[in-house]
Amino acid sequence: MKDAHGRHVTGRVSWRKFAVLSVPAFAGTAALAIALANGALAASFAVSGQQFKVSAASLEGEGFAQYGGVDQNARGDLLPVAVTAIKKADLHKLCQSVVTTLPVIGDISLNLTAGGGKTPVKATDLFVDATQLSGNASFNNIEIGRDASTLDKGPATAQGMQDLFAQQADDVNITNLRQTAWATNAGTFRLAGLSMKISKGKKECF
Repeated sequence: MKDAHGRHVTGRVSWRKFAVLSVPAFAGTAALAIALANGALAASFAVSGQQFKVSAASLEGEGFAQYGGVDQNARGDLLPVAVTAIKKADLHKLCQSVVTTLPVIGDISLNLTAGGGKTPVKATDLFVDATQLSGNASFNNIEIGRDASTLDKGPATAQGMQDLFAQQADDVNITNLRQTAWATNAGTFRLAGLSMKISKGKKECF
């Protein structure tokens, strides 16, 4: 590398610039470490290395809250998620799928379905740690931009970190629900008409 006078110079690091650029990263890491120490992990268990897909024809829920969180896998990796928490939920035509790729065998799919008849799947204190969610949603008395640490419409433990964005509503209705998630927790989970199948190949809910 040459300077303005054509002389060869070696590359040097400006520690002042390095410090300025590093402060936000270090601050973010420190804040996350403090949050984890205070029990801010979204899931209460180490999640697997595989995300799964969930779909439903419709979901009707009472007591809705949504906020950012972090999951952790068995390797200690931190995984950002959007936590959706609902006090009581009814899901019609629920489907859950996960695909595992094995040496020699190839793709193996596990599919679970329930709530396809007159009785829906029923859940209480439902928490879904998702990375993607879509559908047609409607809310009653929604509050958008509320501090995550002050949420009070969802399950009792549905609160995030102070100063972070969150939203909540008295109830939620979603049709054509599609979501990809790392984890699901529920106080109770009743699956009417449960069916589970394992098959070769990639067979997902959507």
